[in-house]
Formats: sequence, C-alpha cells, structure tokens
Amino acid sequence: MSAKTKQLAIDIRCDVLEMVHHARAAHVASSLSVADVLAVLYGDVLCHRPGEPAWLDRDRVILSKGHAAAAGYAVLARCGYFPVTLLETYCDNGSPLAGHLTATAGAPGVELSTGSLGHGLPVAAGIALHAKRAGAERRVFVIMSDGECDEGSTWEAALFSGHHELANLTAIIDYNRIQSFGRVEDVLRLEPFADKWAAFGWDVVDINGHDHESLQAALASRSAKKPRVIIANTVKGKGVSFMEDDLAWHYKSPDRVQLDQALAEIRDSA
Repeated sequence: MSAKTKQLAIDIRCDVLEMVHHARAAHVASSLSVADVLAVLYGDVLCHRPGEPAWLDRDRVILSKGHAAAAGYAVLARCGYFPVTLLETYCDNGSPLAGHLTATAGAPGVELSTGSLGHGLPVAAGIALHAKRAGAERRVFVIMSDGECDEGSTWEAALFSGHHELANLTAIIDYNRIQSFGRVEDVLRLEPFADKWAAFGWDVVDINGHDHESLQAALASRSAKKPRVIIANTVKGKGVSFMEDDLAWHYKSPDRVQLDQALAEIRDSA
C-alpha cells in the first residue's frame, strides 16, 4: 500500500505547487509538509465514501491548519470527491476552493471551515464525544500545526479529551518547527512536547511524518481508552530543495521558473 500512498503524496505536492502558482497564493510550504500525512490517511486508513461525502458512518477529518487548504483540496480531488480539474480554480472568485478551507463554499469532503487556529481540536473533541456516546464506530482525525499549539483552546480541548477517554480521537501535529513569525523554538517553545500531551492523558506517538510505513501504523491503530496524538516530525516545504525549512515560503508563491524546478524535483522523487 505504501507505493500507492507515496504516489498520492507526489500528486498532492504537484497539485499544490500548480495551485499556489496559479493563485499567487501563500502557504505552499505548509501544504507540502503535510502531504504525506494526508496521503496515508486518505489513501490507506480512512473509512469513507468519496461518492457519498455525507455518509453518516464515515470517519471525520478536520484539517485544522486550514492555511494548508491547497493540500486538503488536492487529496480530496485525487480520492474522487470532486474532479481534479476543479483544482485549477483555487482562490478564483466564486470558486468553492477558497484560500482557507471552507465547508460552506460547496467543496465535497470539507468537514469544517478552518484557518483561525485553535478551533479544530475542540470541534473534533465534541464530534468524538458524540460518537462515543452514540456507540458509533467512526473515528475522528484532526490535523494541526505546531504553531496552533500556542493556543489555549488547544490545551483546554486536550484536557477535555483525556478526561473523557476519547479513544476514537486522533490528533496529528505537523511538527515542522516553523510558524508564521519564525521558528517555534524562538516564538513560543513547545518542548518537552510529548510529555505535555502525556500529562493531559493522551497516548503519544512520535514519528517521522514523511515515513509512510510509520504513519500507517500510527494512524491505523488506537489506544483502548486514551485519545492518541501523533507528533509527526516534518520538514516545511518538503520535497523542494529551495523551499525546505525556509520561513519565506510560508508567504511566497513560486514563479514559472521556480515552479518548473519544484515540479521536476517532486517528480524525480518517485
């Protein structure tokens, strides 16, 4: 299965580059860092029906780092929620593919409008609690940024989830160590990160966020009583040499020459 998900990750990254170039938008590096997480989750773990996005018993995915919308839309398109050609309208006036994930714009598969950080985990916890009390088998996944863990609402929801033993809830943190104004270590230090989550009653898994086998093992399993947090150690701008680990690409979009080089590097990694 890893061959399938690795190809999906390549497709997502290529789509992201094309979309951000077309729209002259930001957040290309944030989308590239989370591509492997999305590929494994949608390509090998989720219980979902792309042709029936409102299916009651589907697993829920909330991409709380809504600024990585390009990657979120790309994986939905590649999995059949809507035509891949719709990605060409990203950020266009009237398009359902807004610059931050927007559930009300009409893109199938988007569970929650996100981008104002700190909301995803609280909403996911509520959904998970409802499912648990209803005796439903569905799981809830929330993908967060590391900078989002500066928010008090994140830790209130973490405390709530541990208390209610929401074993059907999995949080994945895209730990690329760069946020909007600098390195996480300099803006607001998170370490000892794993210990904090464990102290709040979570089952903690610390992995390479670009290794598909490790991602699959961590996402497919769950604790018996605790919510799980996967600290996915990633590289911002992963796959493009001149974007990797560079804060500037939180904001910049590639020009035509840069786009061609980036696409060539991603495709050569297959």
